[in-house]
Amino acid sequence: MKILGIDTSNYTTSCAWYDTCTNAIIQKKQLLPVAEGQAGLRQSDAVFHHTRQLPDMIAQLAEALGGEPLQPDAIGVSVSPRPEEGSYMPCFLAGKGAARMLAVSHGIPLFETSHQTGHILAALYSADCLFWLNPQAPAFLAFHVSGGTTDCVRCTPDPAQILRIEPVSASLDLKAGQAIDRVGLTLGLRFPCGQALEQLALQSDSKAHMQVKLRNGCCSLSGLQNQCEQMLKRGEAAPDIARYCLNSVAAVIRAMTKAAAEPHSRVLYAGGVMSDRLIQNQLRTLPCESAFAEPSFSCDNAAGVAIFAARRASECQS
Repeated sequence: MKILGIDTSNYTTSCAWYDTCTNAIIQKKQLLPVAEGQAGLRQSDAVFHHTRQLPDMIAQLAEALGGEPLQPDAIGVSVSPRPEEGSYMPCFLAGKGAARMLAVSHGIPLFETSHQTGHILAALYSADCLFWLNPQAPAFLAFHVSGGTTDCVRCTPDPAQILRIEPVSASLDLKAGQAIDRVGLTLGLRFPCGQALEQLALQSDSKAHMQVKLRNGCCSLSGLQNQCEQMLKRGEAAPDIARYCLNSVAAVIRAMTKAAAEPHSRVLYAGGVMSDRLIQNQLRTLPCESAFAEPSFSCDNAAGVAIFAARRASECQS
């Protein structure tokens, strides 16, 4: 089967083409434009930019596939941030509307899922761990760490819905990606700041990080921005501040993992923040079977949405 996936998240327009025969995925994506010095977008602006960018992404995907018209067998689209009742952001309406029009015009099935489910499936694909979805496979933990979430969830393979996702713990205030972006902006970096902050942090070998205190497994990151701002006022070097920020995020995720995981549990780390190699390296030492996605499958993408649709379509045919 050939599957088209569409995801219109808060900061990225993306589409993906999944060929189930070759297990190959081609992606096209574009960040939404954020004005210099700003830390985000209003939802009305996000919807506008997705509406403008999505046709270009589809056209680029068709060009990458040889320039022929796209003829998918099914379409997948993210329609909410999380797979839970009441989870909603207007930006997903842009992708949902486009996907529905394409499905109706092609006379093919449309499968809706959540942005979080897409992240988890894309990470499993990238880490060559899709076998974790086998019906007899044990449940695993997944972290979705980005600008909008710092969530730990328990994922149970479920033939009827691919994955049953249950919340375990989360950030009680600021999300990890928000903290990284705010510290980056304080240091004069451009939003989104993750990659530039990592490059800056690589110039430091500091091991310092904030003190971690969990509440029922949940974390608090609101103090991290204040601590980094105080470091800057004291004249501490920018690379040391950047390293302190990333070390702190890593320490928080390590603590949350230890609180939630049994020894030798399977743990998947997904979301844009988890593409940071400094953070990954500090998590790989935990006594767990850990899996990480490559950067192109860690940040927002439509690959996991396409995988979801492929699996649902296959179930409908069987």
